[in-house]
Amino acid sequence: MTGPLDGVRVIDLSNMLMAPYTTQIMGDMGADVIKVEAPGGDPVRGVGPGRHDDMGHIFLNCNRSKRSILLDLKQPEGHAALLKLVKTADVFIYNRRPQVMARLNLSYEMLSEINPRLIYAGLFGFSQNGPYAAKPAFDDLIQGAIGIPALAQEAAGGGEPVYSPTTIVDRGVGLWAVGQINAALYRQAKTGRGQRIDMPMFEMMASFVLGDHMAGRTFDPPVGPMGYKRIINAHRRPYKTKDSYVCVMVYTDKHWRAFFRLLGKEVEMDKDPRYASMSTRTANIADIYAELAEVLKDRTTAEWLALFEEGDIPAMPMHTMESLLEDPHLEAINFFSFIDHPSEGRIRDMAVPSHWSETQPERSRMAPRLGEHSAEILAEIGYSPEKIAVMMASGASEEPKT
Repeated sequence: MTGPLDGVRVIDLSNMLMAPYTTQIMGDMGADVIKVEAPGGDPVRGVGPGRHDDMGHIFLNCNRSKRSILLDLKQPEGHAALLKLVKTADVFIYNRRPQVMARLNLSYEMLSEINPRLIYAGLFGFSQNGPYAAKPAFDDLIQGAIGIPALAQEAAGGGEPVYSPTTIVDRGVGLWAVGQINAALYRQAKTGRGQRIDMPMFEMMASFVLGDHMAGRTFDPPVGPMGYKRIINAHRRPYKTKDSYVCVMVYTDKHWRAFFRLLGKEVEMDKDPRYASMSTRTANIADIYAELAEVLKDRTTAEWLALFEEGDIPAMPMHTMESLLEDPHLEAINFFSFIDHPSEGRIRDMAVPSHWSETQPERSRMAPRLGEHSAEILAEIGYSPEKIAVMMASGASEEPKT
């Protein structure tokens, strides 16, 4: 089967994680993603562990379903080759600051002149209409700027502020970008015209966090403080059981009724006004979660999971990264598979986490070596073998050395 984006060509002038994650998803959906790399390659190639210095685990996990061409954009021949590629593209995606793109002579104005139907998609730090426009940005910086470490500090009841232990900004904005670009492709198909899309990390993630935590400041004048009480409650965490931990979400009226019924304490719930509604529980959430934590210490995780299953109360065991690899559900659906990479040997791959009845997305190729497809792509855009040889000799392009 062909994927839903079969026939779409994406020129991917990005590195690190955020935009490469976006283009990997598009590649899995069937797009022809051409990753344009500078001499030395995407810096994430060097993030180990890995079997080779330029094929680290992060790179392998966000650059499958792509081809790689090395172009030195500082050389006229390399820059000219990229412009030839742009003429063939539906989407051009980048994650450098717009100021850098202008210095590279790769602005929207220039590229749309070459290809009026081009979708020019930028993932970078900040809106170009404010004082932060030229500032660089990384996941950690944006996490701090949108208050995630401060929320984590409050939720922990004090201590040092900490970042989320996963790249929530890079992956969150990357996922958001897939939807934005696909919507632009729909418009392109209807009108034949492209457009520029700016996708700033700061504003996107500010809306992401404030959707939960605007709270009383949603209203003017304010009707209360900021912060979603349930989420920043110090007792909102995996609960200690007799032998390990359990993750449970006793949330709705139905859940609480079932929980008290399983404990044989429905009468006590009816007598306690704190449990009367979502509003009263939210107002008293710290005390309620603290009491829940004490109750859950009395049985094993397996006992609680069986009870929660009986009561249709959402619950899961708390995995570690190692135990997640052995999760029975993921095993049953063949989420993980082992594949043989041409240069990296046997590696663990993850399935596309969506299921389509007609055009199932899937990995189309493995993560490429630096410049693995340089000659192939140059030939596609009209370069003769002799011209390709000249490009390779000058360093304007390269293929893998071994």
